[in-house]
Amino acid sequence: MVAGECNCGAVQFEIDADLSGVYVCHCSICRRSTGSNGIAVVVVPNERFRWVRGQELIATWKKPGADWQTWFCSVCGSPVPGDNDASRKFVPAGSITRGGDALKVIHHIWVGSKAVWDEIGDAGKQHAEAFRGSPLEMGASWSE
Repeated sequence: MVAGECNCGAVQFEIDADLSGVYVCHCSICRRSTGSNGIAVVVVPNERFRWVRGQELIATWKKPGADWQTWFCSVCGSPVPGDNDASRKFVPAGSITRGGDALKVIHHIWVGSKAVWDEIGDAGKQHAEAFRGSPLEMGASWSE
């Protein structure tokens, strides 16, 4: 069982899966959203994810004219899990507080857009843009 929460603990969640693969997005939108080099996330099937508390405290913002949205705690502003697509959620890797011992970066996306000061120093596969394909084709971030 994996558990996580926002910075203030008002929003908490659990994931019934063993997580391993982390995806890091280096696009300019994610950089501005986090104030860092991007965002590191794991992707999990909706049926493996459960809100424990604070779901009513989640705020969201969709970037006008773009296919991009963010979810965050309305109390502390921390990024929280959101909809990756109709069947999966993305979970900010930094919000995982228990059960993330096997996490490892496996993919970097939008590397062609990364900041000039951003140096990638791990063995994760680098993609100039977003990759196409299912997580199972690209290296699943959960274990069945």
